[in-house]
Amino acid sequence: MKNPLANLFKKKNKDGAPNITPPTNNKKESFFSKFLKNRLGKKAVQGEEVVGVELTAGEIRLAQMTNNKANQWVLEKFLVHKIEGLGDDATVIENPDKIGEELKIAMQRAKINTSNAAIAIPVTSAIIRVVTSPLMADEELKKAIATDSLWENLVQLTDNLSDYSIFYQVINRDQKANTMDLLFVASKLSDINSYTSIIEKGGLNPVIIDVKCFALKSAVDQTNQIRGSAEDANLTALLEFGLDENYVMILYDNNPIITDIFIRSQDRTTLKQSDNQEEMDALIRRYMNQVKQAIQDFETKYEKRIRNLKVVSNLHNVDTYLESFRKILVNTGFELFDPIKELKVPAQLEENVKYANRSYFSTAVGLAFRKLDVFGYFKFVTAVKNINLLPNRETMMAQKKAKAFSNFAFKGVVSVVATIYILLFGLSFWNIHDLNKKLNGYENVLKQHKQKEKEKGKYAKELGAITKSLELSGSIKSNKSISFRTLAQVTSAVPKRVKFEKIEYDGNRKIIVTGLGSSDQDILKLIANLNNKKLIKQATLANMSLPKASSGSPSMKGFKVVCLLESS
Repeated sequence: MKNPLANLFKKKNKDGAPNITPPTNNKKESFFSKFLKNRLGKKAVQGEEVVGVELTAGEIRLAQMTNNKANQWVLEKFLVHKIEGLGDDATVIENPDKIGEELKIAMQRAKINTSNAAIAIPVTSAIIRVVTSPLMADEELKKAIATDSLWENLVQLTDNLSDYSIFYQVINRDQKANTMDLLFVASKLSDINSYTSIIEKGGLNPVIIDVKCFALKSAVDQTNQIRGSAEDANLTALLEFGLDENYVMILYDNNPIITDIFIRSQDRTTLKQSDNQEEMDALIRRYMNQVKQAIQDFETKYEKRIRNLKVVSNLHNVDTYLESFRKILVNTGFELFDPIKELKVPAQLEENVKYANRSYFSTAVGLAFRKLDVFGYFKFVTAVKNINLLPNRETMMAQKKAKAFSNFAFKGVVSVVATIYILLFGLSFWNIHDLNKKLNGYENVLKQHKQKEKEKGKYAKELGAITKSLELSGSIKSNKSISFRTLAQVTSAVPKRVKFEKIEYDGNRKIIVTGLGSSDQDILKLIANLNNKKLIKQATLANMSLPKASSGSPSMKGFKVVCLLESS
């Protein structure tokens, strides 16, 4: 069967197909609805877990992850379950009952505590195309898709559109050219239904159906983010090499560029068991010539250099091949991807992940990361990281949100009632006689206490400002001309999630503040606070930068703010 990915990813290819983000609703929300959605809604659905499930005819791989209080990704559950009794040429779709039963056993062994499953279909089961269409507003695009006219004009399919499950997303808009690039991902409904049937036989509820290459990309990108890698995500090249699927994938400007690497059936036999070095060398040459051509085509078209390929493989002896790869493409690095390296692994799972080649866990791990997007609250998960071919995905997400919020609201009501009951129960044991004795003079004592507390708070605030001023003064150059009153005003303007690294005084009515902020909003709030201070005439943002974040720590934006002081 001809692979549908071959030569499809050319930006402005009229035979291609679209990637479209579901249209946004421009209707203004009330303050109350925004609060419920953004606060209570997020809190409610964060408790929902997702298990990443990779199905093959030979084994089932499961992964489930959580975030701990230190903001670390923890590999909560992990299992590789071998399937016996199926031949080498067996497929998942052809053996639904067997694999469904094995999945149920694997779930019990792994002690998975959720029914929500994210799965991936093979790349060869998907149609993935990027096309260019006239620029349209979200509502226009929605209408064109509803009537199937857009897909009929841009996508040439051998069957009716109704036979496919389709995901689409806008990846780029060009206002000058009046065009937009769309990503189109589709798969036969018959294949999708086969996979969902297997998942349901295993006792799970499918909430996400991804494509394997995109699940792998999610694992790579999330791992880079965890370790604070400065690698350009748009230029991350991924090579899947093995017995099942072989391709090179590059994501550039949100455009997935996938090149199929062809291997013959006898090549698969050679990879599995051949000891003939001549056959091996010939296979590697044929394979690497295709990889080399794919890289050269990209570099020529986009004038960008690919220096490193992250390799994912189901071959146990993949290191042997990587050495040969490096000898042929000397200017390209080949790194065997480890999706677990940056995760926190509990002690009870350490034995489960002791494999020489952990790259073939990448799909399951990448799917487990999809808990970030399953309920649609994490807007930063975009482009090829939120693919979902589940036919009823919108209805499912709405139901999950409603259920999660109802559970959250119920728990909240129960907690409030329980708290009130405990308080009332405790008050019933209050000694009334002692209360009457202490009531005399209570109001006077309370008044004095409040006054003292108020004074204490005022002095504590002033002391804190002076202390911070003294700490910061050590980094000030030529600070003899600047008063501690000015420093106190500067330091009192600092929001909670902003910290200073350095304060400099140029000796000519200018203070330069350098520091870090958790977000753009926090930095803007700092500037607004400074502009409200009496001794500061004007505070302006000089520059911003995004420094590297250490492992387990959130990324913070660097800033430099210039404050012009009022003349004395």
